[in-house]
Amino acid sequence: MQATFVNKLYGVTQLPILSRQVLPLRISAAVSQKRNASHEADIVVVGSGPGGYVAAIKAAQLGMNTICVEKNLTFGGTCLNVGCIPSKALLNNSHYYHMAKSKDFANRGIQVENVTLDLPQLMKSKEKAVTALTGGIAQLFKNNKVKPLKGHGKITGPNEVSVLGEDGNVVDTVRTKNILIATGSEVTPFPGIEIDEEVIVSSTGALKLAKVPEKMILIGAGVIGLELGSVWSRLGAEVTAVEFLTAIGGVGIDGEISKAFQRVLTKQGIKFKLGTKVTGATRQGDKVSVTVESVKDAKKEELECDTLLVCVGRRPFTSNLGLEEQGIERDGKGRIPVNSRFQTVIPSIFAIGDCIHGPMLAHKAEDEGIVCVEGIAGGPVHIDYNCVPSVIYTHPEVAWVGKSEEDLKTEGVEYTIGKFPFAANSRAKTNDDTDGLVKVLGDKHTDRLLGAHIIGPGAGEMINEATLALEYGASCEDIARVCHAHPTCSEAFREANLAAFSGKAINF
Repeated sequence: MQATFVNKLYGVTQLPILSRQVLPLRISAAVSQKRNASHEADIVVVGSGPGGYVAAIKAAQLGMNTICVEKNLTFGGTCLNVGCIPSKALLNNSHYYHMAKSKDFANRGIQVENVTLDLPQLMKSKEKAVTALTGGIAQLFKNNKVKPLKGHGKITGPNEVSVLGEDGNVVDTVRTKNILIATGSEVTPFPGIEIDEEVIVSSTGALKLAKVPEKMILIGAGVIGLELGSVWSRLGAEVTAVEFLTAIGGVGIDGEISKAFQRVLTKQGIKFKLGTKVTGATRQGDKVSVTVESVKDAKKEELECDTLLVCVGRRPFTSNLGLEEQGIERDGKGRIPVNSRFQTVIPSIFAIGDCIHGPMLAHKAEDEGIVCVEGIAGGPVHIDYNCVPSVIYTHPEVAWVGKSEEDLKTEGVEYTIGKFPFAANSRAKTNDDTDGLVKVLGDKHTDRLLGAHIIGPGAGEMINEATLALEYGASCEDIARVCHAHPTCSEAFREANLAAFSGKAINF
């Protein structure tokens, strides 16, 4: 029965279990709990990433006796420690450096001489942000009466979680009414390429390089690769992205936006080899020789770099959690199947975030964590996954929500298109930041907004207006008739909606 369990939320059937290498635990003696201590709880959250810590706080606010188990020394998971937060710090500060170093400042009438990079200080600035935010979670736990336990959480019964120390022995046992798995994801390895985090690096290693490489090769031109590639390109590296697909930006990006994105990044100096696969990489001292092959004609080529960044995606971290012992089988990608209330085949065990089906996004995990514990408390459970936005934090930023033009064509939906370039937006022009456009898609018959796609300044902030409109079922005319402050970049979103419903924007 369990082997054919159907995920009601996504309509997928359980697939064979994947084997997974267990990652080493990182627990210091200073934070180890008293051995064989026993606790009682209403809910135990395993993992303190964006989904886990938010779920734990919400559960406590709803009156549940809440415990959160975390295997790492700091809270926050991948996002706060080696993902979203440190990468955005580097993206922001590297952009400032690039503006000062290039002719950008001079063109604005700002003369800056002898601009140099202090890479150690740049890294310290990044760490300051990370430390403040991870420490902030500890304070939030204290304020909301969430009890943290340090160690590797392993499910040892439908209502029991054992906390393992660094040596693998049980240091705590929790009896609980409910268990919520929020263990996130880990870097997907590339077969045949060994990551040393010095010369051949994952996203984790790319966040702490000791020097700017002369040449960097990215395996993968998705979100992670383009963001980190942009950082090191701005700091002076010659960056080449090798991508198996024929478009950049990863899953979900609109085709027209992807092409515009590639043109902008090419103008910034990043090179692309699309429709190309990596067949091997060999480290020779401080250099890496990378063998690539054209997908179309199998033509081979040798590339050399100082740093090879392997960024081919992430996979659920679901190993050594005691799932199989409880009869919870994973699908072919290591994910945990759940129903519409995020329950596994064991009614008292739930799962959210990167370890279940769906996009691996911090904000998706946060929302799932909140509605999951609200459901446990007796409330309704609902998420519209069509209204989960995606953002790439390069410059310009790229953001989208809802359906792409390719989606609508596949689904046979008749649609209208409204576009507005930032070159015609007054605020973008005054800021001399005019690359990109807003593209909206509306239903041809009802004018309801179906999707929004933005490449340009502040796209990551602007997409939230589109998400709200999509969630509430707004039409393109509704958005176009809402007064927007002038001059702002968000006026471009209004104008694109005006074009979608009336056929013509005002200022273009």
